[in-house]
Amino acid sequence: MKGIELLLQRQSNPLVTSPAPDKQALEQILAAGMRVPDHACLKPWHFTVITDDGLQRLSDLFVASSDQQTANLEKIAKMPFRAPMVIVISSEFTQHEKVPTKEQLITAGCCAHAMQMAAYTLGFGAIWRTGELASNEQVKQGLGVNKEDEIIGFLYIGTPCKEQGLKASKSFEEKVTYWK
Repeated sequence: MKGIELLLQRQSNPLVTSPAPDKQALEQILAAGMRVPDHACLKPWHFTVITDDGLQRLSDLFVASSDQQTANLEKIAKMPFRAPMVIVISSEFTQHEKVPTKEQLITAGCCAHAMQMAAYTLGFGAIWRTGELASNEQVKQGLGVNKEDEIIGFLYIGTPCKEQGLKASKSFEEKVTYWK
């Protein structure tokens, strides 16, 4: 698949199952995350790869960190099991006179996008999720994310459950202004 085709066909795939990427595929996915635009080479991100028993630990952390009603706790407990692998992308801000934290945050977001695209090229499905738990201080602490940093998202990766048809393309016309 050519690069432009990959970009034009990008879409999330929330319905995934085992197997997760193997060691070689995971290393390629992580390497793709390292190739993002990075002003001053600060590497303002961190990846936490969660599989196997780690999914239960993440589930326990989500439940313990939640203040939701009992009915929602069951749903929250199941969240990590939507995929056999979850990569948590978090920021690691560095003070720099030329690179504000906003730019570093965007760079970390580019990591999530690059890894999702890499997973797609390797035949895996993936979806990048955030939600309330991404900004929960207890979840951040449990995942080892510094108080001043942020969870960019949870990248759920696995083998697609079914062939997913290509969604209709979104038009860019109303989102573009041209200056000539």
